[in-house]
Amino acid sequence: MTQTTFRRACATVAICLLGGVAFAAGPAFWQTATESDLLKGEIENLTVDPFGRLTLGPTTTPVYDTGTPFLWTMLQGADGATYVGSGNEGQVYRIEANGTGRVFFDADELEVHALAAAPGGGLYVATSPDGRIYKVDAAGRGTAFFDPPDRYIWSLAVDRQGAVYAGTGDKGQVYRITPDGRGAAFYQTKASHAMSLAFDREGRLLVGTDSPARVFQVDASGRGFLLLDSGYNEIHTLRVDGSGTIYAAAIGGRPSLATTPPPAAAEPASATPQPVVTVTTEVTFVGVADTGTAASTPAQPARPSTTTGAIYRIGADGASDVIWESREDSPYDMVVEGPASLLVATGNKGKIYRLSGERLQPTLVARTSVQQVTALVRDRSGQVLFATSNPGRVLRLGATTATTGTYTSDIRDAGTVAAWGTIRWQGLVAAGAKVEVATRSGNSRTPDDTWSDWSAPYTDAAGSPIRSPRARYLQWRAVLTAGRGEAPVVTSVTAAYLPRNIRPKVTSITINPPGTIYQRPFPTDPDIQGFDGDAPDRRFAAQTAGTTAGATPSLGRRAYQKGLLTFVWRAEDDNRDDLAYDVEYRREGDTAWKNLKKGLTEAILVWDTTSVPNGRYILRVVASDGPSNAPPAALTGSLESATFDIDNTAPAIVVTGARRDGARTILAFDV
Repeated sequence: MTQTTFRRACATVAICLLGGVAFAAGPAFWQTATESDLLKGEIENLTVDPFGRLTLGPTTTPVYDTGTPFLWTMLQGADGATYVGSGNEGQVYRIEANGTGRVFFDADELEVHALAAAPGGGLYVATSPDGRIYKVDAAGRGTAFFDPPDRYIWSLAVDRQGAVYAGTGDKGQVYRITPDGRGAAFYQTKASHAMSLAFDREGRLLVGTDSPARVFQVDASGRGFLLLDSGYNEIHTLRVDGSGTIYAAAIGGRPSLATTPPPAAAEPASATPQPVVTVTTEVTFVGVADTGTAASTPAQPARPSTTTGAIYRIGADGASDVIWESREDSPYDMVVEGPASLLVATGNKGKIYRLSGERLQPTLVARTSVQQVTALVRDRSGQVLFATSNPGRVLRLGATTATTGTYTSDIRDAGTVAAWGTIRWQGLVAAGAKVEVATRSGNSRTPDDTWSDWSAPYTDAAGSPIRSPRARYLQWRAVLTAGRGEAPVVTSVTAAYLPRNIRPKVTSITINPPGTIYQRPFPTDPDIQGFDGDAPDRRFAAQTAGTTAGATPSLGRRAYQKGLLTFVWRAEDDNRDDLAYDVEYRREGDTAWKNLKKGLTEAILVWDTTSVPNGRYILRVVASDGPSNAPPAALTGSLESATFDIDNTAPAIVVTGARRDGARTILAFDV
């Protein structure tokens, strides 16, 4: 769309939405067009790639619902069954290829955090918090295999000779257990927990730790070499591909090296106090003391952003680099699909990403209605099964692309009741394929039975009027359906709306001490902020400005000018409209307001009080959003100041008597 076309479309939307006086604020546009925008919504059988394209993805189908809250680990058995370790009952489930399942083994402990294949088709089952390993035969009968003094057993690995390695906590100890159940300490990580274990291509043990998050390479003699010190809290999973490349999933927030700015150097504080005009939500009189040289306020150091998790790649030469990191998603497990493809299971929004391509760019391939995807395995057919927590389920990620998929957007908050305009989208739709968009609206933050039903589909990509009723919140849904050719692709969706106009508010009026003025930061005529007349005594003002060094950051250099009174106010508008101000006054006891100044665009006014008689006065500021609205739709809000005195008469002195007292003369006078 050209710029001219876009402007014409905006004008058309504004005219269409201007259906009533109450809905006359400026039009707004909700655009969903980037990867980060799309990741805020829910997808079903769709993918979101790094370029912000929404298209059909693999199907996601349920396999088995365990009914437990947590599934921690999953293992594909040699017999074709899938085994899943759970909490908080400490059970192992056996799930057949046809989706039927049952409790295979029930441990005395609460959690099963690790499984490994045992000889003869059985399992090694590691439990917590009492730290025991069971050997379970093919019939589900378990016997105690190894019981170390440690409370937690987080990970298991079995080497080519059948020896079992166990990573434990709270002391970060790794044990080596022979097939007959005799175990001994093998490697002390000097970390709190040995969280993950794997073997590299040469058969050396890899150990990922927690507190701190490090990766060690341990040879057969038990001598360790540090491969990675990540700076995160935990190395949750380790995987090794066919070329010997190691992938490490790190979780736990840390400052992002890519986005953390250097700390700002604090400027030295001024030796003298600075003049400050205090503005509150009440009408106040504020005194400003004369001070010395002004100093700028020191810049505050920016708060570093944090990343929730990252994937590290460690090459055969020992060099490591971050190939993926996220501020939202914690990586829990990985499946290596090939030299340039990696599936990543994450929480706490139940997402599965694929890192692929030369630069391993992330694509969101699945998002489920769970909090965490905790484990991934390939079954015998080559399809990927994944386990979840909150709730504990097992699902299958299909190997083929779905024929239809649904995207449900995030919720748009218009801030107030809004009139909806048009909705349009852009993308590529091949012959036979289609994209259908629908909307719904409501006045509660979360959609419930008080919301409207989904509208009938909008099928015109160029734009259709939104048929959902006026409300504060809006949501849209897109259904993509494949045709005979390529799957449809959506690159952006834009919805126009007109928020209800809200009355502006004047929240405070500050009355400065008599004679206080503020000079503009650059030489102008006039050079007094909020004043466009001739000062009663320009010569005196100039002299005072030359000797007064006080300033406020927002109002500029402070000076003194006899006869002038400075008012500063604050106003706000929830529609973010431009505001104009009329200032009026009346004498205390009068009922009629008199105009002092109209059409001000700055929230400051200097009044030459020599133009009115001495007395007690009240000021009123009227704010109007007229600059951003048509005249019939403009709204105003006002606030009155407290009473204040105007007194420009010099004091009178009358001598009433004189007497001598020795060498002194004593005068009596009235002021």
